[in-house]
Amino acid sequence: MSNFTPYLERNRAFAASGDQADVPPIPFVPFQQLYLITCIDPRVEPAAVLGARLGEAIVARNIGGRVTPAIIKDLAWIVHLHENKTPDADWFEIAVIHHTDCGTGLLADDELRAGYAARGGWDERTSLEMAVLEPSQTVQQDVAKLRSAPELASSISDIKVGGYAYDLATGKITTVVQPG
Repeated sequence: MSNFTPYLERNRAFAASGDQADVPPIPFVPFQQLYLITCIDPRVEPAAVLGARLGEAIVARNIGGRVTPAIIKDLAWIVHLHENKTPDADWFEIAVIHHTDCGTGLLADDELRAGYAARGGWDERTSLEMAVLEPSQTVQQDVAKLRSAPELASSISDIKVGGYAYDLATGKITTVVQPG
């Protein structure tokens, strides 16, 4: 039995429930017109932490929930679809969520960071910039990065971008940057 076997069993129950029929049609503009950017950390699962349900939001997950060039390119595509497939919608919202006790904090360790760079990961400067040591600071940086991204410039007036910090100990999310 593999670690994935229980998930296959859960999937069979999901498929039998019919819930997959209640999702947005292609081009997959989510019901809540929300794009979440958060960490891959399993302690920060959007369905559990936010109660996000199938079809409500697009969820992008990477280490630290950081805004990277890949995230910006993905967003440019989603915003383009939103503008062309849901022209009556007034806005689309992006929520950037960073959390306490993030594993990316280990990128601040010189030895670990150097080893990661030597292994073919990001260069040391980029790795250090990815570290989430203080979520309320890094989320502000990422919101600013989105608001100034050239790929989103033509649409930024129709996009609300907010920044949030999730405290693992309390389970509470705090608004750091008001959506706007």
